[in-house]
Amino acid sequence: MHSRIKKYYDIGKIKLYPICRSLTGNGTRETLKIIKNNFPKLKIFKEKSGKRVFDWKIPPEWNIQNAFVLDKSGKKIIDFKKNNLHLVGYSVPINKVIKRDELIKHLHSLPKQPKAIPYVTSYYKKYWGFCVSDINKKIIIRKYHKNDKFKIVIKSSLNSHGYLNYGELVLKGNSQKEILISTYICHPSMANNELSGPIVSMCLIDYFKRMKQLEKTLRFIFIPETIGSITYLSKNLEKLKKNIIGGYNLSCIGDERNYSCMFSKYNNTQADKALRLAYKKLKIKYKSYSFLKRGSDERQYCSPSVDLPIASIFRTKYGEYPEYHTSLDNFKLVTKKGILGGFNVSKKAIEILLKTSIPKNRIICEPQMGKRNLYPNLSIKQPKNETRNLMNFLQYADGKNSLEEISKLIKLNFNKTKRVYDQLKKNNLVD
Repeated sequence: MHSRIKKYYDIGKIKLYPICRSLTGNGTRETLKIIKNNFPKLKIFKEKSGKRVFDWKIPPEWNIQNAFVLDKSGKKIIDFKKNNLHLVGYSVPINKVIKRDELIKHLHSLPKQPKAIPYVTSYYKKYWGFCVSDINKKIIIRKYHKNDKFKIVIKSSLNSHGYLNYGELVLKGNSQKEILISTYICHPSMANNELSGPIVSMCLIDYFKRMKQLEKTLRFIFIPETIGSITYLSKNLEKLKKNIIGGYNLSCIGDERNYSCMFSKYNNTQADKALRLAYKKLKIKYKSYSFLKRGSDERQYCSPSVDLPIASIFRTKYGEYPEYHTSLDNFKLVTKKGILGGFNVSKKAIEILLKTSIPKNRIICEPQMGKRNLYPNLSIKQPKNETRNLMNFLQYADGKNSLEEISKLIKLNFNKTKRVYDQLKKNNLVD
């Protein structure tokens, strides 16, 4: 597996990292095409700009050709082509001459991280701006007079007839029940916050597609964060609610510093339980963050009326490492060893979910057991233990408990519980 980790790590570092991605546009499509070149079964979908998706609207498609700032002598002092973080995402097109102080109002920097270029966007409000290191911003302030003029050029486009794109790959299993793996493809050149999730997802696809038989179906999606998950849910929610038994949002999963996660809203789904067991089996110490500190697509998957059993897996959680949303989030931070660690946790959690049976009672209220020859026809004071075990099993077969959990709840060893399950399934009383 180490050679395949290296393969997808190199794809991320060499091919995907230079691309300027955003919520929409050519960068996202190029990213999806590179993934599809490695996994031809990936389907690429598109949704029109302006389409209403729940309470949101898909924004215009944004594309950027070039952006720079020229000083009074014609020297480029800020150049998008040197680092795509230099431009505020979704900046509107502009070509004009302004004075120094107006330029400074449109320059974003991080005084506490003077060498870092920040990542800034303005998706839903028209704006233009540039991002620079605080060192360079101070040089501009010091070197030029307030009346010095600068030429601002941003060759971008905002197409209200454009599209939002996302990718989906399904590995069919023996069951229609599914495990969802979600990651995002909407940030420019950042390694941990942007590319570690897609790299680990590609490693997981490569691993599980080689298995001769999958107990359940695996569904992988590559989406723009927030608007992408909302769009995907608006199209697929009914099917997802019917079939998804658990899943994971993969984000910031490629550094070597920590292992961490965010369980679902109530911390009680099969995905939560499988992830805890995965850490335990791998003997990994980890930090669990409160759902109140959510910030990625777990916000959408666990929203009221959606309520999918989705947890998030990180190495170091977004917002918890100093390089987050800056030019310092690069492939010095994200390593093959870091990716391998994130892959191992995700793989183990998925493997546990694949093997987890979650029985569901098919009958509303207590079933009539006598007509199925599962209950004595003559009234007696106490039903036989076998009958009691059947009835106890049905009480806890509510689609929330695995076989192992039902075994503990009804105080019956696992092998006997499995025989009870098989008997009930034979009589079409449970799924």
